[in-house]
Amino acid sequence: MAEGTAEGTAEAPLENGGGGDSGAGALERGVAPIKPQYLTTKEQFHQFLEAKGQEKPCRETELDIRGKLYLAPLTTCGNLPFRRICKRFGADVTCGEMAVCTNLLQGQMSEWALLKRHQCEDIFGVQLEGAFPDTMTKCAELLSRTVEVDFVDINVGCPIDLVYKKGGGCALMNRSTKFQQIVRGMNQVLDVPLTVKIRTGVQERVNLAHRLLPELRDWGVALVTLHGRSREQRYTKLADWQYIEECVEAASPMPLFGNGDILSFEDANRAMQTGVAGIMIARGALLKPWLFTEIKEQRHWDISSSERLDILRDFTNYGLEHWGSDTQGVEKTRRFLLEWLSFLCRYVPVGLLERLPQRINERPPYYLGRDYLETLMASQKAADWIRISEMLLGPVPPNFVFLPKHKANAYK
Repeated sequence: MAEGTAEGTAEAPLENGGGGDSGAGALERGVAPIKPQYLTTKEQFHQFLEAKGQEKPCRETELDIRGKLYLAPLTTCGNLPFRRICKRFGADVTCGEMAVCTNLLQGQMSEWALLKRHQCEDIFGVQLEGAFPDTMTKCAELLSRTVEVDFVDINVGCPIDLVYKKGGGCALMNRSTKFQQIVRGMNQVLDVPLTVKIRTGVQERVNLAHRLLPELRDWGVALVTLHGRSREQRYTKLADWQYIEECVEAASPMPLFGNGDILSFEDANRAMQTGVAGIMIARGALLKPWLFTEIKEQRHWDISSSERLDILRDFTNYGLEHWGSDTQGVEKTRRFLLEWLSFLCRYVPVGLLERLPQRINERPPYYLGRDYLETLMASQKAADWIRISEMLLGPVPPNFVFLPKHKANAYK
């Protein structure tokens, strides 16, 4: 009997009249005793929900990633399969490769592919490069309607001539009026936080970041990442973490992430001591993607050559899944694998080092590894990288040639 009563009450809830009875009578009729000021009619209840459902969601202006490990947006090598590898090893935040806003607006499929997110990327952003407020704002508006991201980043760090001479990348640091218009315009149309990546400045001895940071904060930027080098400097000297420390104060209370030369947990610990909100890892992840694990577990990982080959095998599987397993997909996967191998060969296994840790600016000498594979992985010859690719993807096509896109002068 009691069971029937309960079912009856659930199926036929009492509708409130004008005010409803919240006293003892309501209890007898099986209605929850809600205070009169909260009661409403059925019509008002549904009208309220419908109206709220049509409201535009509030714009998210803050990005709470303090203390998290951020994998840098890396041109060519920071593709989706590589980011999956880094996520597995503990990267918290990932960002797509730099996408050129004019290419996106023209509907270039190869550019739109750079914005694709894998389901494992739980905190993910895209990075845009452009020189003009109208195109950058249009592009941001298009992104807000078409892609699911947690933030959008403006590239103000790209040093290459092609971008710089058109007024984009690093050049924006010297074009503050246009820079401000870009930031404010994008902020108006985005419903996710806007972040910016900058360098110390354009010329080697002329630091600009400390002057720009308070302005960026006032223009509504949620977070800035500072690479501790100028455009002119490229990789010829170590990143200036002392200057990054000075910039933390200039940016406050806006969070500042630091970037440059992190290849060990010791490097990461020193970087965090500068007061930055977090660290971005770029080349360090290319040399050893397990760096994220080392930082989180505060240890040096003497990873074996067979474990490293397994990582490459996983990358090729992710590549075939992403770019396709037909001939074209296999060769695309191979090209991106070879680009990555041109960095991986600079890693020196922990067990072979006399002094720990390896530093990012130290050129590996010729050495024989503990087995053939470890020695092969140390080769800086493209022919040997191709041999590794053939272990995983089969023979290369006839007349195959590979020249890496990245020729970073890290050791000059």
